[in-house]
Amino acid sequence: MPDSATPRAVVHNATVAMRLAEAFARHGVTVTFGQSLPSAFHLAAPQAGIRQAMYRQENMGGIMADGYARISGRVGVVTAQNGPAAALLVAPLAEALKASVPVVALVQEVNRNQADKNAFQELDHIRMFDAVAKWVRRIDRADRLEDYVDMAFTAAASGRPGPAVLLVPADLLTDNAAPPSPRRASLGIYPLDRSLPDPALIEQAADLLAKAKAPLVLAGGGVHLSDASAALAALQQEAHLPVGTTVMGKGAADENHPLTLGIIGYVMSPGARSHRMRAMVERSDVVLLVGTRTNANGTDNWTMFPEGTRFIHIDPDPQEIGRNYEALRLVGDARLTLEALRAALAKRDLSARKSARDSIAGEIAEAVSDWRRRIQDVSTREGRRVRPERIMAELDRRMTGEEIVVGDASYSSMWVGQFLTARRAGQRFLTPRGIAGLGWGLPLAIGAQVAAPDRRVICLAGDGGFGHSWAELEMLRRHELPVTLIVLNNGILGYQKHAEQVKFGEHTDAVDFTEVDHSLIAKGCGVASLRVTEASEIGAALDEAFSARRPMLIDVVSDPDARPPINYYAGHFDEPY
Repeated sequence: MPDSATPRAVVHNATVAMRLAEAFARHGVTVTFGQSLPSAFHLAAPQAGIRQAMYRQENMGGIMADGYARISGRVGVVTAQNGPAAALLVAPLAEALKASVPVVALVQEVNRNQADKNAFQELDHIRMFDAVAKWVRRIDRADRLEDYVDMAFTAAASGRPGPAVLLVPADLLTDNAAPPSPRRASLGIYPLDRSLPDPALIEQAADLLAKAKAPLVLAGGGVHLSDASAALAALQQEAHLPVGTTVMGKGAADENHPLTLGIIGYVMSPGARSHRMRAMVERSDVVLLVGTRTNANGTDNWTMFPEGTRFIHIDPDPQEIGRNYEALRLVGDARLTLEALRAALAKRDLSARKSARDSIAGEIAEAVSDWRRRIQDVSTREGRRVRPERIMAELDRRMTGEEIVVGDASYSSMWVGQFLTARRAGQRFLTPRGIAGLGWGLPLAIGAQVAAPDRRVICLAGDGGFGHSWAELEMLRRHELPVTLIVLNNGILGYQKHAEQVKFGEHTDAVDFTEVDHSLIAKGCGVASLRVTEASEIGAALDEAFSARRPMLIDVVSDPDARPPINYYAGHFDEPY
């Protein structure tokens, strides 16, 4: 049963906008990401205890709500006006849909008497949002408001979480409202409904894992969404199971645990922590998939597992199970299902698993030691054209496990994933891997910092990605958010340029930039900044940023020839890349 909640204040003679704010507050909403429109809503919302976190670009606002949801455990809310602002929500909602992040978008529409007349900035929002949301509806009657708000939050937070879109005509917001609602249910948390698979299927899964010769767990981002890291850690320890993660699943397992492989999938070539663990993955006979879409990146284009491998798949979305690998279907919440599986395994003979533990741990430890030797030079290298591995090494030494680290799309997600250590089960690393939109690192970090104002948030972005979101520096200053933003200024679109070289032997003209000093852009926005041109300067720059407890940008002139250990690059470049 969801917790009940009462809005801070209930206004008895109110507009629809006021009732809408009260309904959102009932679902635990305390902050919305929005510009001015819908103005009537934002003017009413403070009376219901909801504050407004602003954005400069509409697509950035959608990603801020996404980052907020990932960290807060609550549904993120973004608002937008009709027309171009609404259209710019399409990409962030697509990210939330693919990455299973609960977001409610409140979108203003034209006045009802102007519909289908080519009114200013009128669009068919229902058709536009249909492909990128779980649920899209228009409120056109004041007496149905509570119904539709509850449906929106239920859609966003239940089953496999995702985005819902609530459309409201501008003139309806200023109409007189119905009396206050008697409803008290609060539906803004996720997972909204935790469910368990059939107990008989849990027993079958336990039998498979207990009898397997080489079992493996692959944990995806769904472990974080379910707050299931502690349950996974207990299963890993007690059942002696090796655990690898996807990029979005990073932090689901403690990477200092002797049975944790780290990230596996499309980044396992020389230079990757898990490079020498590929053989372990390829000999697995039973694989437990937890909260993963089994997508191309997480499975190295579906080539990782040998023919004949048996799969067990835990996921709240029945459509994801069996999409790419026929599996024993454990449709349910990751945390509850892992706990039930752990209890079932405790009743079985795990002596074979226990006896194999030291050998597995030794293989992992040797692979990690080999990786550290391989990257020793690039992670300590001095001089100009700073290597990203050196930046990550300096950052890793300063991390405690409580930080939230955000990586922009493209190379930034890979540097964070491969070269920072998850020091505890449940540590958060946010990456936009749903559809991997470039430029989404900074707004994800802003949303995360709004959700966790007392935690340190660090964002890594390339200069190509950061070029999409410069304007949000002003948001850092306006909201006084102490995000540390590290920009890898290598003067190129790295992934695009290097992948084109591998595929075509040449590259397009668009991948090379003219020189940009991002520290000057930050200063122009009133954000403190540092420019690093020598590797020896990066440690002191991080120390200054961390001690300041204010927003700070570190512009690092980095090596354009540095490449993450992507499997696709193997044999094409010197290693480490």
